[in-house]
Amino acid sequence: MGLPAGRDVTERSREGTVMALRDRLRRLVQKPGSTDLAPFRAVVADAATREERVRALSDAELTAAAGALDGNDPAELCALGREAARRALGERPYDVQLLGTLALLSGHVAEMATGEGKTLAGALAAAGYALRGHRVHVMSVNDYLARRDAEWMGPLYERLGVTVAWIGQSSTPAERRAAYTADVTYAPVSEVGFDLLRDRLATGPGDPLQPAPDVALVDEADSVLVDEAMVPLVLAGASDLDAASPRYADLVRRLRPGLHYATDEEARNVQLTPVGARQVERVLGVDLYAPENLDTLTAVNVALHAEVLLHRDVDYIVRDGRVKLISESRGRVALLQRWPDGLQAAVEAKERLEASPSGEILDSVTVQELIGRYPVRCGMTGTAMAVSGQLREFYDLGIAVIPPHRPRIRVDEPDRLYATTEDRDTALVEEIVEVHATGRPLLVGTRDIAESERLARRLTRAGLSPVVLNAKNDAEEAEIIAGAGALGALTVSTQMAGRGTDIRLGGASEADRDEVAALGGLLVIGTGRYHSSRLDDQLRGRGGRQGDPGGSVFFTSLRDDLVTHYAPDRHYKGPADADGRVHDKGAHWILGYAQRVAEGVSLEIHRNTWRYNHLIGLQRKDLLAERDEILKGDLAARTVSEGAPAKYTELAGTAGEQAVAEAARQLLLFHLDRRWSEHLAFLADLREGIHLRSLGRGLDPLVEFHREAVPAGKRLSAEARTRALKAFESLTATPEGIDLTGASLNRPSATWTYIAHDNPFGTLDDRAFRGLVTLFQGKHRRP
Repeated sequence: MGLPAGRDVTERSREGTVMALRDRLRRLVQKPGSTDLAPFRAVVADAATREERVRALSDAELTAAAGALDGNDPAELCALGREAARRALGERPYDVQLLGTLALLSGHVAEMATGEGKTLAGALAAAGYALRGHRVHVMSVNDYLARRDAEWMGPLYERLGVTVAWIGQSSTPAERRAAYTADVTYAPVSEVGFDLLRDRLATGPGDPLQPAPDVALVDEADSVLVDEAMVPLVLAGASDLDAASPRYADLVRRLRPGLHYATDEEARNVQLTPVGARQVERVLGVDLYAPENLDTLTAVNVALHAEVLLHRDVDYIVRDGRVKLISESRGRVALLQRWPDGLQAAVEAKERLEASPSGEILDSVTVQELIGRYPVRCGMTGTAMAVSGQLREFYDLGIAVIPPHRPRIRVDEPDRLYATTEDRDTALVEEIVEVHATGRPLLVGTRDIAESERLARRLTRAGLSPVVLNAKNDAEEAEIIAGAGALGALTVSTQMAGRGTDIRLGGASEADRDEVAALGGLLVIGTGRYHSSRLDDQLRGRGGRQGDPGGSVFFTSLRDDLVTHYAPDRHYKGPADADGRVHDKGAHWILGYAQRVAEGVSLEIHRNTWRYNHLIGLQRKDLLAERDEILKGDLAARTVSEGAPAKYTELAGTAGEQAVAEAARQLLLFHLDRRWSEHLAFLADLREGIHLRSLGRGLDPLVEFHREAVPAGKRLSAEARTRALKAFESLTATPEGIDLTGASLNRPSATWTYIAHDNPFGTLDDRAFRGLVTLFQGKHRRP
């Protein structure tokens, strides 16, 4: 992570000179959009001149000096932070780690390669913000990383006089409240969002847990801010089970592809054929397309989607009697995620499982909206430049590309492209067998669980003993990754591949390190390109950490899903070797073109989804401002005293004005929350059907959505007040207080949170965006 604590000054001076020359060269070839590091470099150099003075401070003096820091002296922060890390962690941060710290402190996303010490750089930045008087939320992707990093960096924070805490899924309300009072709070982004949602339903001024948003420092920023930007975090209230009838699941299970149903080229939509529709009608004894059977038609279609388009061990696994979704970008179990309730229930029926509870949505917030609440935002990741445009467009964040401490010597081979998947798989196994025989460690990255298990079985038949890492055994991730760089190791993994954990050459054996290095280090093999080049780079980045030797190569084919889905009109008919390998540059161009199309479609869907959610966010902002005034001010009392003056006087004369004010507060909060929940349901239905309603008239779906959503939002507050005043008129009072039982303030008996996985088939409007494939094919045609 950093330099050993006793590194001499001459070595440090040499490091600075080399880095300055490397940075000068880097600026000449630096990717457009990245931040000039020269100002940060000057600060790091200034910090180096203060190192001997700071090292002479006692522990108490060091802490006191940190507490007295001037926010306009970043060099002093770097000097104090470096010394605190040396004493507390036994690591002296590299100059590049301080560059990362300064990038974060200036509100950038710091791109730092795997193994370059992002955790320490982030902790120094969080401490720096805290010492300036800010409250910092360090957001990670899961509980494990939040706890690990908070505890790991705890001694550093203590030396600097900064308090730190962490939050996880199992944290109690009391633990959460205490954690949010710390200067720096580590937490999964989902838990921060869930706490926000629960706070939004608070009924007492002292109920909210979270302080006002201040600084958000996001780990794995590309994953959180881009891949999961539009993922809704949901707070639901108890209702009846939304169970799908097993009858529909059994029915569609017996339908035959091609005869009873057909799928599109992208395998993202499926529909009954006329023959299939007649078969379903015979079994159910109904006219599917009669207006009164619309619910039945919907249920059959959803069951068909679940049966045909969602695949076990690809899109989800079944664990402990529950359907667990798989995160496409991480390859891990997507904790707490579920599809929209109808589809979730259909998959459960398909798997013959007990239906999980569902309910009405009380409120939701997207990850993008959550992060956007923070006045100061920054982040760190190993792959930021590929999404620099999105980070700037959606978050106004620039990128600072931090050079590695040691030059990267990993050898990234060109793709080995084959005509068919069969040719690719044969060559892949042959390569693995050949390399494994030398003792060189191998990490093979697959695109889903099913593929990882198929490859593992094939390697086993070839006489090898691979270790498989996927969402089914994610509890063993740290142990598996710890040994992935060992002599003779063979690991087959999904995209999870231990991101967030370094793979050390030789594994736990330092004695084997030199032997593994002599063999070329860890070889990373991809079994196909991902839909995003950034995911390819993340897999490559598992090897060649901190200047270690290593290599990477992708085995691909012209029949991979990426090509068939995003470049279906591109057909290569040229020559191939006897083993099916294709060397033609035009064929390789097709593969890159398909990936660019996939990335373009993903970006446009993000933009489109944001356009719809932006209006909802504005309406939510107005509602929350009013709700806050009701919760903490006298708006409720003024509303009832002006809207029902006679009743107000009557109740106040019996129970007192304070009791009336509290009753009014509860009434207005309840009806405002109730109307918001109803409004969300209305907007969801509106969004689902707006495309078809506008298509025939040649209208813009977004404009039509706004045409109905805007006035509905403007009516929301007035309607809530009308309901509250009507309920207020029915209240009775005694000297002991006001009886609210007759006001029907029936809040849900239970609430829970989950992450609403985007419908994999999209809303009707999203499905229209399938046409974007054609659009981007036109934009990226080969000249």
